[in-house]
Amino acid sequence: MGRDIETTDFTPDDRLQFRQKVKANLSALRKLVDGGGFETGRRTCGLEIEVYITDPEGSAVPINAKLLERIPSADFQTELAKFTIEFDVKPRLLTGHVFTTIDTELRRSLTLAHDIAEELGARMTIIGILPTLRDADFTEDHMSANRRYKALNDMILKARGEDIQINIEGAEELQARASSILFEAACTSMQLHLQVDPHDFGLYWNAAQVLSAPLVAVGANSPFFLGRQLHHETRIALFEQAIETRTEELVLQGVRPRVWFGEKWLDEGEGLWDLFDENVRYFPALLPLCEDEDPAAMIEAGEVPRLPELTLHNGTIYRWNRPVYEVVRGRPHMRIENRVLPAGPSVPDSVANAAFCYGLLHGLVSRPRPHLWEQMSFAAAADNFYTAARDGLGARLYWPRVGAQVPVPELILRHLLPLARDGLVEWGVDAGDVDYYLGIIAERTLSGLTGAGWQIATWHKLVHDDKLSREDATRELVRIYQRRSYASTPVHTWPVGG
Repeated sequence: MGRDIETTDFTPDDRLQFRQKVKANLSALRKLVDGGGFETGRRTCGLEIEVYITDPEGSAVPINAKLLERIPSADFQTELAKFTIEFDVKPRLLTGHVFTTIDTELRRSLTLAHDIAEELGARMTIIGILPTLRDADFTEDHMSANRRYKALNDMILKARGEDIQINIEGAEELQARASSILFEAACTSMQLHLQVDPHDFGLYWNAAQVLSAPLVAVGANSPFFLGRQLHHETRIALFEQAIETRTEELVLQGVRPRVWFGEKWLDEGEGLWDLFDENVRYFPALLPLCEDEDPAAMIEAGEVPRLPELTLHNGTIYRWNRPVYEVVRGRPHMRIENRVLPAGPSVPDSVANAAFCYGLLHGLVSRPRPHLWEQMSFAAAADNFYTAARDGLGARLYWPRVGAQVPVPELILRHLLPLARDGLVEWGVDAGDVDYYLGIIAERTLSGLTGAGWQIATWHKLVHDDKLSREDATRELVRIYQRRSYASTPVHTWPVGG
């Protein structure tokens, strides 16, 4: 989805050609997998993180173009809204002091962006949803200038045929309407990438689906939106609804959503193929842009195709754990992109979330059979995910061989942290990194103070104890949050209310 586009007008012939090209790409992918041409045995990780641009009062400011003009790094890019940007941490081998290195790079990038933002009277904030957002922040003039965003917006609204409806019931209720997809821009996340061997893809994807629930529970950082307290990780429901292409009738007919947890476990050997095949069978094109590449001819000539139509189509289907195909150094590889975590609250919190995720992935896959996903229905995993997003550390989850209503803190402390530790140690991650970052997860769980938990407790203290209005409390909440986040201390150490 990072490519620039030349047109936003598509004909019926464009759509037919794109469908044919995507199917040809899918056949080429099958040949590449069966032919053993993929890079294997290389365990690399990387991440992308989306951040808000705010003024000193904590309100969003739409200046990403001005900011990016001044940042001397290609690692920073626009996002859908003018008040957010994204940057990435380069892939590296998942071993040794990998998490200390990621921590250092994240701090360096955030400091660079923040210093330049201050020259523009602004600052950067890593948070799942900015609590001070208002309806006025979601007018179309706040959409970033790149034509691909307008094209995507127009195609989603055209497919839907009516305004987008937001209805979220949490501690309070929010009902809103939108004539664009800009509500999606409120959802800033940290996306974790892990390179996996193609024939292991099904195992790691299944594991990623299972761990999504405890991961989002302990990482929750998005409790407020448009002045309402909603879910601990409101970003999940908001993202799903903000780019919903289906009308009410299509939902009732069982048409799949484009933001999707999925509907079944993957087979071990065929899992990679299954996801891309579902993309082709279930989802019409939003951006039917074709290139001249002939993947069959390239494979016949011993070359590696980029599969541009397949990868573009995949980029418009927002699975919470998404397959990624890429050609690097002349060889294709596969990654899982985990999209369930919000940004923030601080750099060490973000890195701890990543360490917990990667350790659990390998810990779950490497355990003796039967695997967890062989002992629970896919529907149970999906229920866990949405329950965790709603209730955070207060959620109770179904977990095979543990219980039907297991409190998340008990599950993490007694079962998942030891599993994550084993996974990281087996991969050769430095013991100091393992102890420090998993220690943050343990202390956060024991304290009950996730980013969401801290925000909720602090906002209520400002309203009920300090007698601030709801609006003033929200602004003060963001100012305190920014100060604590910039100090790069884990959220469980932040005092409530100050």
